[in-house]
Amino acid sequence: MTPPSLLLVGGAGPAPLGIDVAVMAIEQARARGLAVHLIGHAEDLAVTRDAVDLADTAEAVDFENPEAAVAWALDRSRRGEGFDAVFTCRELALPATARIAEALELPGNSHEVIDLIRSKADCRRRLADEGFPQPASHPCTSAAQALRLLEDSPGPWVVKPRMGSGSEGVSLVSSAAGLSRALGHLPPESGQDFLVESYVSGAEYSVEGLFRSGEPQVLAITAKEKLPPPFFVEQAHTLPAPLPPPLRRQIEETVTDALRVLGLSHGLFHTELWVTEDGIILGEVHARLGGDYIHRLLAHAIEGLEMFGEVYDDSLGRDTPAGPRGCARAGATRYFSPPPGRLRGVHGWQEATRHPAVLAAELAVAPGERVTAADESDGRAGALAVGAADPEQARALAIRLTDGVRFDIEPEETP
Repeated sequence: MTPPSLLLVGGAGPAPLGIDVAVMAIEQARARGLAVHLIGHAEDLAVTRDAVDLADTAEAVDFENPEAAVAWALDRSRRGEGFDAVFTCRELALPATARIAEALELPGNSHEVIDLIRSKADCRRRLADEGFPQPASHPCTSAAQALRLLEDSPGPWVVKPRMGSGSEGVSLVSSAAGLSRALGHLPPESGQDFLVESYVSGAEYSVEGLFRSGEPQVLAITAKEKLPPPFFVEQAHTLPAPLPPPLRRQIEETVTDALRVLGLSHGLFHTELWVTEDGIILGEVHARLGGDYIHRLLAHAIEGLEMFGEVYDDSLGRDTPAGPRGCARAGATRYFSPPPGRLRGVHGWQEATRHPAVLAAELAVAPGERVTAADESDGRAGALAVGAADPEQARALAIRLTDGVRFDIEPEETP
């Protein structure tokens, strides 16, 4: 009997985190007897062998071109090599994944919904129209237009690309004089097409979950910590966030209501928000798992959780765990933030990574390389993810272990 087949669109990203996520996703598919077929960019397939070698097949397909990806999938189907489920771990592959699911009549989110949530301005507008508090958001097509906004409204403001993830191109502007720097920080593909939003001050969280039979199910709320402005790079996560039960329920209800309004109904979700003096203000919504080793924290905190496998089971009409599940344990991730300069060496790494509570470890720089101040998620020097009995212990352990790793930096001369 031919086993059910899963198409994993985008495969693994080339960074250690992307590979780790894809490996977990593929392992949970194989544990359910699924044949895994992976498509990705040729250059990614070459450097993500840990994931590629777990799949049954891997083929180079331009998944960032949804039309080309759909044509490839339809051709496979016509040759009798179709798929029973389609999934992605990657933000950039969400449009192609949605269109492939529609073309092959497989469960998934519609491409209209994916396009809506990936357009930050459109998603903001839809949620605001439905009564969800949002930061004031203004699409701009020129520096002059943005400058007029800054002159007409109280700051501070946030300048960001209309699409994207990982804090790429996002920066704080405290005065009109800082606009030029912020526009120069935008990714080149943004061009003269960006957003100016009001800055929200408050404790920041994200909500992690999955859909079961079309309904959102919250798995955990994550507390977030960020490096100092002007950039919005995340430095640490603690899961579950230590929150009073009434606030936790309010956050869960707000997020699940928002997901229903947006029309999401399949896969995983990661929704960001602030808790302010005026209440809950929603941030960005993603139809994917959160980054920064949240997948490892969730797997440790919730006994028996296989989030990717549950998405596959839901797609195939198989039984999935019923009812909400709480976190019996906790986890925390903390990123290193060494000063800029030339790296001479790293001390204490082996001692830190040998700790039995470490769930994942990543070192993104090597001796001789230049360390820069992180202005987006991909620019961070590395991280440790740990598990513990409760959130306070997890956060404290993550701090202690990362503080024990010393980066020997040769400062660069200031011009």
